[in-house]
Amino acid sequence: MKTIFVVDDNTVNLVTADDTLSCYYNVFTFASASSMFDFLSNTMPDLILLDIMMPDIDGFEALRQIKADKRYAEIPVIFLTSKNDAATEALGFEMGVVDFISKPFSKPVLLNRIKTHLHIEEIITERTAIISEQTEILRQRTEKLLRLQNSIVSVLATMVENRDRLTGKHVMRTTEYLKLLVNALIEHGLYSDKINKFNFDTIMASSRLHDLGKIVVTDLILNKPEELTENEFYIIKTHAIEGEKIIDEIINESGEDEFLLNAKIFAGSHHEWWDGTGYPRGLKGEDIPLLGRILAIADVYDALMSDRPYKKAYTHEKAVEIILENKGKQFDPSIVDVFYEINGLFAEVWKRQEYIMR
Repeated sequence: MKTIFVVDDNTVNLVTADDTLSCYYNVFTFASASSMFDFLSNTMPDLILLDIMMPDIDGFEALRQIKADKRYAEIPVIFLTSKNDAATEALGFEMGVVDFISKPFSKPVLLNRIKTHLHIEEIITERTAIISEQTEILRQRTEKLLRLQNSIVSVLATMVENRDRLTGKHVMRTTEYLKLLVNALIEHGLYSDKINKFNFDTIMASSRLHDLGKIVVTDLILNKPEELTENEFYIIKTHAIEGEKIIDEIINESGEDEFLLNAKIFAGSHHEWWDGTGYPRGLKGEDIPLLGRILAIADVYDALMSDRPYKKAYTHEKAVEIILENKGKQFDPSIVDVFYEINGLFAEVWKRQEYIMR
């Protein structure tokens, strides 16, 4: 049963309120605001009926004290008043009162007003609980979708790496390099207008699909132990477009998604060159998507550090030297400068991953 406080210096009003409400609620009556406050510290009401014109502490001052105390601020207060002027109502509502009941009040009006406001509080409480429950369900579903997305990415990336036995843990390492470069670009304020719009987790996850197109390249070429012929190299280069096509098919089936759009950008642009001589479209300069320009350095660094049929792995120092030599030719000059400042971190990633693989 809900509890109601009635505060009024008029005994007739207190008796009337108690007779009207006591069949439905726990009713406590007080002849002054002071006595109500003494009792309030021990009993929390669901609603307070508060007279405005009282000696000692009037209704407005009592309301101010109630709203100023965090323990009581959410208790709904209804003013009991014989004053019906607009200024009084405006001040009351401004201070937080939920309604006015005119005196002398009739029993039906008093009971119906109170039922209405207590019902509103019940609805608010119920709605709040429902919203909290729905929010938690949505959070759980979102986490489940993210786990599913990451699982699919992991499986696809593993499929590519299992077919291309020459690249080892290339995808894992390039993702680490990409994190380092993006964080460094943020610290330098470089391309901040674009990077500030990145969803960092989505970017990192989607980058793992940059070589997805290699799935369609025959094993005979992908794992050929000798240097590739010109025609075979041409076939290898098709993996950029093929990766885009595969991701486009997924988009057509499941709908456009930030994760998939980023994956498509990575797949189709990480082999473009700053001077326009790259593939698959020969894009030049800032026409190349920023994601592709960043990943290009991470991708090439890892390739230089790895054994290939046509070359032995370079040292870290040599790999850095080659990237610097291609500044403004293969790579975005500004991003190369940032890479040079943090290249020691790249070496640490390589050593750590190599240790894990042993």
